Amino acid sequence: MTKIFNSPADFSDDQFEGFLDIYSDRLRGVAGGAVALRAGEPQVAVVIGGGSGHYPAFAGLVGTGFATGAVVGNIFTSPSAAQVYSVAKAANQGRGVVLSFGNYAGDNMNFGIAAERLRKEGIDTRIVVVTDDIASADDEAKRRGIAGDFTVFKVMGAAAAAGLDLDGVERAGRAANTATRTLGVAFTGCTMPGADKPLFDVPEGHLGLGLGIHGEPGISDEPMPTASALADMLVEKLLATAPAGAGNRVGVILNGLGTTKYEELFLLWGPVSRRLRAAGLELVDVEVGELVTSLDMGGTSLTLMWLDEELETFWKADAYTPAYRKQAAPVAALEAFAQDGAEAELDAAVAPEYSGASARLAGAVVSGLEIMAATLHEHEQRLGEIDAVAGDGDHGRGMVKGVDAALRTARQAAGGGAGAAWVLQRAGQAWAEEAGGTSGVLWGAALEAAGTTLENNRPSYTPEHYVAAAHAFADAIIELGRATIGDKTLVDALLPFTEALEAAVSEGVEFDAAWQGAAATATEQAAATAALSPKLGRARPLAAKSVGTPDAGATSLALLVTALSGLPAAAGRA
Repeated sequence: MTKIFNSPADFSDDQFEGFLDIYSDRLRGVAGGAVALRAGEPQVAVVIGGGSGHYPAFAGLVGTGFATGAVVGNIFTSPSAAQVYSVAKAANQGRGVVLSFGNYAGDNMNFGIAAERLRKEGIDTRIVVVTDDIASADDEAKRRGIAGDFTVFKVMGAAAAAGLDLDGVERAGRAANTATRTLGVAFTGCTMPGADKPLFDVPEGHLGLGLGIHGEPGISDEPMPTASALADMLVEKLLATAPAGAGNRVGVILNGLGTTKYEELFLLWGPVSRRLRAAGLELVDVEVGELVTSLDMGGTSLTLMWLDEELETFWKADAYTPAYRKQAAPVAALEAFAQDGAEAELDAAVAPEYSGASARLAGAVVSGLEIMAATLHEHEQRLGEIDAVAGDGDHGRGMVKGVDAALRTARQAAGGGAGAAWVLQRAGQAWAEEAGGTSGVLWGAALEAAGTTLENNRPSYTPEHYVAAAHAFADAIIELGRATIGDKTLVDALLPFTEALEAAVSEGVEFDAAWQGAAATATEQAAATAALSPKLGRARPLAAKSVGTPDAGATSLALLVTALSGLPAAAGRA
């Protein structure tokens, strides 16, 4: 929902006033829009436009190598014929004008009227309508224009900058439109300034397939898929509509509609790119980000433009606008540097020799990590909720990411032939590398330290060896985290655990029973952290809010040592 405005009725005018002030060094405002400040030889004027609410389209795309001018109507509303005429007249450099816009009734009428008026004044004016939305119609001529606006506008802007005449720019634009296909999905509707609800709703757990960019809902509501399934859906439907005779090189846009975060788009790009490459396509100058939006709509669209030699040249050409910059030379320099100064690949680490006992213990290490992974996945949400009371809520997610990485690496190391120390050290390194955050560093270093004590060539392992590993684990965490008892961290459960384990073993208690007793102590002490006020970490500024909730790190440690209670007996046989 739009929060910043004076009067909803003035939103478009007010935002455009601010935009023009920011970019007054490269644009000038005219009635109804903006034109680029001129430099160099005259060229064909490419004038684009439509309603507001789509930034960077349309005004953000005015500049060198792109549009010459942009007409900006009210939100989701076609600009008037007078506005189109005014902008086109100001943008004209004596070589003719191409007007381009998405295929909507109001735009067709108003741009068409303006074109007739310009022609009557002797200004040769052409029209290129964008029709890329495959969901809106089977007949290409009846399709809406959505994010494919960008590819068509980009090609025509580059063609004009390259010095093509009016016929050439028009031809390039029509070729780009014929080669472009887009499919979009909505997760949430968009809300007009001053409105208290969105223009449409998407049912919970669903997406709207085949959205428009003017607040139109999808053609159908579909169950919300995973990112990989969404990628399959978008790619398969687009490939099924490929132009006749299409080659295998494509310009690609993965577009955000307004509130879908860039990180989500990057995540989605992974399976999208794999699916496109698996189909035999070569991806050229991929664009992932917000290029044609719809106010605060949650959603994304995938655009493919199948390239021939000319279209690829224009797609890759340099451009400089308020919202979009492309420069080939710096990227080419980086590529040359990467080739000349590429680092030699590091030799693969080789596991040291190990005893039979160490090999058997390595199997127990893998089993233990499997138990830990299952436990953390089961309690991920709960741990996040505990952490969110006075932290950032990422403890469960971070622990899951860390243990999954550790387990993968441990399985590989043990499967390739390695002793327990090596397996645990590699697992700790993987945990730290992939989990990140405080817990990732601490758990990674602690596992690696514990592994160091379990020498690979021991003929056998005793409970005392495991106690030493537990102490090494705790010492690494204390050294890195600088926490002590009472600071409300995992140390409040960890130190009582190690002390209880050592005391029981020294008294001759069977190791599995000693572990179970120590785990019970850890659980009690983790629960007791609810009464503490945090003295370290992100929770410290919200110390009062934290009181009454146990520490997430202490809780996860207690859960893990409790879940591992059945493992020490197996480890003891190593």
